[in-house]
Order: sequence, then structure tokens, then C-alpha cells
Amino acid sequence: MFTFAEMKKVSFKTLGCRLNQYETDALVTQFHQAGYQVVDYSKPSDITVINTCTVTNQSDQKSRNIINHAARKNARGMVVVTGCMANNHKKQLEANEKITYVVDNQHKSSIVSLVDAHFKGEVVHPESFAGDVFGFETVDQSLHTRTSIKVQDGCNNFCTYCIVPSVRGRAVSRPLDEILENIRRVVDNGFKEIVITGVNIGRYEYEQYNLERAIEKIADLPGDFRIRISSMEPDGFGSDFHQVFRHPKMAPHLHLCIQSGSDAILKKMRRMYTTRSFMGILETFRTHMPDFNFTTDIIVGFPGESEEDFAESVRIAREARFSHIHTFRYSRRKGTRADRLEEQLEERIKSERSEVIRSVSEENRLLYINTMTGKEQRVLIEKVDRRGMARGYGEHYLPVQFPASDGTRNIFRRVMLEKVEPAETPFIHGVDQSFRP
Repeated sequence: MFTFAEMKKVSFKTLGCRLNQYETDALVTQFHQAGYQVVDYSKPSDITVINTCTVTNQSDQKSRNIINHAARKNARGMVVVTGCMANNHKKQLEANEKITYVVDNQHKSSIVSLVDAHFKGEVVHPESFAGDVFGFETVDQSLHTRTSIKVQDGCNNFCTYCIVPSVRGRAVSRPLDEILENIRRVVDNGFKEIVITGVNIGRYEYEQYNLERAIEKIADLPGDFRIRISSMEPDGFGSDFHQVFRHPKMAPHLHLCIQSGSDAILKKMRRMYTTRSFMGILETFRTHMPDFNFTTDIIVGFPGESEEDFAESVRIAREARFSHIHTFRYSRRKGTRADRLEEQLEERIKSERSEVIRSVSEENRLLYINTMTGKEQRVLIEKVDRRGMARGYGEHYLPVQFPASDGTRNIFRRVMLEKVEPAETPFIHGVDQSFRP
């Protein structure tokens, strides 16, 4: 461990998914425990760790821009590039003299050991250390009020547009006892919201436990915390999956990825469901929990997507009442089947269709908020600004702001929702009900 006088400063920049964010938070903890000073990315540092994304061409470009910025910002510092781009473009990144180390996902948890060895003058290679996708310490220092728990990695679905199986590997599940112990520790460390994350968590399977049974065990752990599930595929879990959300610790929100409203396009994508089966899941949930909030991903401009196919996506997006739609313009990725398909669409068409879906998403958001007006949310305060306005998310994953009674963050408050206007902040105004009988 460094003495205070020689303490090294480390900063982080994360792109992409919740899984990346979890792994960054775990690295923050590891560096802190090893005696490094964690500083904001905007400040000078001795080490900059960039956790990249490569899911689209735009993700690659963002990652490259951040790498170049970090190299300019800290010209004499160490730049460590990790994440999915480090797997997908490893040789290209290793040829970049501005980058000190390129660390693939398998060895990401060894970055602290790698940096330690570097400062001791040892000549090492990232792959000198044992690879373990679950080899992260329990998070006690986070850049956020909530923390994620990684339960699964990799994917076996091989959708025709996706390179995730190439950069994350085949599906593997984390032992349940490790997950439970990890959650006990982060709850003891003060975290109030646990986000269950992975690449394809619906495929979780360890010994006799599938995802439903594992979540039941997690929800039964003691402590005042809530559980949120990150992005999921609409296959791999059972017909009774909605039952786990009856537990009071479960947040009634799910990001369930549909990708297209056209069955013909879903087939080309090699998605393992139909729009009918997808809508059946939503109907089952809402029959038991009418206010349940669904968000989703939609890809526009997939090869061969006709006007009729796109119209089906628009129809389904409205019918499903997703309160938010993360819209992707299809991006060609070398090594995928979709890259070899004919009928590649122009970027102009993708952009136009993307705007349509975003407009539908905003319409849906306002409609959902209106149905929730006058209802209470249990809001976890993430920050309190100088005006005394608290901001955080309710259990339905609605962003809420309200006048705070004090400046305390990371606490729950009961808040009555008020209407939000389209032109205003995305945060819904509310009134604190916590101290009323």
C-alpha cells in the first residue's frame, strides 16, 4: 500500500451497459482498498481506467474519443483500456502507443494487480494474471447510490446482429452462495438498491437454482433494501416469473428487450420469441400488477426492414406502452451474420425511423406518468442540490424530484407524484409524504 505522500490518483470512465458500470464500481473499491486515491475523471490522475463498449460503431467511436481525450488530459499518466472493445479490437488498441495496457474482460478483475506490478517496476502482461469474470471484490466505494450485483456473464443466443458472445464469451452463472454473501456485504456497506445484472440473466442456472429461485433467496435476505433487475431477454425464464415481483423488496419495473415489432425481422435477428409471446408476458404481469413499468430496446433499420416491418414496430411500441424505448440504429458488426445480409438500409432511413420511435417513447412516457399522478413512490434519494431539491428514483423507475426536509442522500422517502409537463425536466415533481400519518 502506498504512503499518503506517494498515493497515486486513479480516475475512471465507463461506457455502455450496467454490467460495465458494476465492474467499474468493483474496480473503484479495489483501487481504494489498495491505497489509491479515486478522483473524478475530469481531474488529473496517475492512472485512467476506461471501461469501453463495442456494441455499435457509435460505441466504438465514443470509446476511441475517450481514449484520445484521456491520453491528452494525462499525457504522463497511465491509460488502461478494458471492456468489450478491448476484446473486439485488441490488436488495434495494443498498437496505440497512447495506451499503456489493454485488458480483456476475462482479466478485468486483475487490473489493480497489473497496475501495482507496473509501479513496482515489474514487466508484466495483463494475461499474466488468472482470468476470472466473477473475480471482483464486494463494492464499498461506488460512484452511485445503488450498486449492481453480477450474477451471470456471457451469452449463448447468437443473435445475428450481436457480437456480445464474441467479446463476453459463452454463458456462465455465478454460484448462489457467492451472490448472497456479496449482497449481505453491500447492504452492510449501506447500499439501499441492488441491481441484478449480467449479459443474459434470464439464463441464470446454478445447481438447482434458476433465476426465479435465486431471486427468492436474495429477497429473503435481511435489511432495508430493494431489488431491481437490469435488462433482460424475453426468453429463458418461466411462466411464473411475475410471481417474484410480489415480494415487497422487488421493484416493479423491467427492461425487457423486444428489438423489433415485426416477426419477420425477429426471425432474421434470430430472436427466440414472437411478438405474440412477448405481449403475452406483458399481459401476464399487468394482470397481476397493473402499474408495472416496462421499458425496452428497439433496433431500427435492420437489413431488409420494410416500411411495413417498421410500422409493426411502431404499433407494438404504442400497444405495449413502454415508458421508455432505448432506440438503436442498426450498426454493422464484422463477424456477425447480419453483416453479410443483403438489403442494408441507408443511414438516412435509420435516422428517420429512430426519430419516430423516440417520439413514440416520449408519448408513452407522458401517458405512463399521467397514470401514476396522485400515487405514491418510495424514492431513493441520490442527490440533493443547492436549492434543497432531492432527486432519485421511485420503485417503478420513475425519476422524481421534491423539496427535501434535509440534505441526506441514500435514504427512502414516500413521495406523492404530481404532473410533469413535456417541456420541463424529465424529473417528476412530488411532495414528501414520509412524515404524514
